[in-house]
Amino acid sequence: MSSPEPFESSQFLVLKDCLARRLLSCSDTLEPPSSSSEPELDDFSAYLAHEVWPTLPEAFRRASYETRSTLPDDLDSIPLNSTPGSFIDTLVSYGIAPDADAAQMFLRKVLADYASDACAPPPVWSSTRTKECEICEREIPLTYHHLIPRATHTKVLKKNLHPTSMLNSVAWLCRPCHTVVHQIATNEELARGYYSVSLLLGREDIQRWGKYASKQRFGVRRG
Repeated sequence: MSSPEPFESSQFLVLKDCLARRLLSCSDTLEPPSSSSEPELDDFSAYLAHEVWPTLPEAFRRASYETRSTLPDDLDSIPLNSTPGSFIDTLVSYGIAPDADAAQMFLRKVLADYASDACAPPPVWSSTRTKECEICEREIPLTYHHLIPRATHTKVLKKNLHPTSMLNSVAWLCRPCHTVVHQIATNEELARGYYSVSLLLGREDIQRWGKYASKQRFGVRRG
C-alpha cells in the first residue's frame, strides 16, 4: 500500500484539528474570518497547517503511539527557527498573536496538543456503547468522557453537588471532541455546569466545534 500524501496523512489531519481548536479559543479576538464559522475555520486551519507542516521535525511528522519515544521530553527545546514567515505574519495580521514571539508560543502550544493527540494510546475497548460521537456525530472509534470528572468526585460529594449515582455517568466522544471539552472548561466547571451532553451542546463554542469536526475525515489509525 502506498504511503498517504503528506497533506493527507493522519498526523497532518491531527495537526489541522489542533490548530482549529486553538483558533477557536481565540475567537473573541480573531479578526476575519470573524466568528470562525465552519467553512472559514476549516479553510484557515488547513492553510496554517499546510504552511507549517513541511518545516516540522520529521519525528513530529511521523508521531504516533508506536513512535512516541522519538519525541523530545521537553517540547520547548524544539527549534522553530524555520517557521515560515507567512505563518507568523498571518497570526499577527489576524490578531491571534501580537508579535512574532507570541506567534511562536502559539505554535508551541499547538505542537504540545498535537504530540498528545498523535501519540495517544488506542482505545482499550474493542467495542463502544454508541456508534457515533455524541458531539460531532461521526461514526469513528470513541472514548468515554466522565461528565463529572473523576478529579472532582470528592469535592462534588462533599458539597452535595450531585448524587453518588451520577458520578460515573459518561459521554461517548471521539478523541478530538473529548480534548475540546477539556479545553473549554476546567474540571470543576465541567462538574458544576456541563455534567450532561445537552449542557455541553448548549455552548456555542461546542456547537461550532461539532459542526467543524463533523465535516472532517477520520484519518487516525487505531490499533
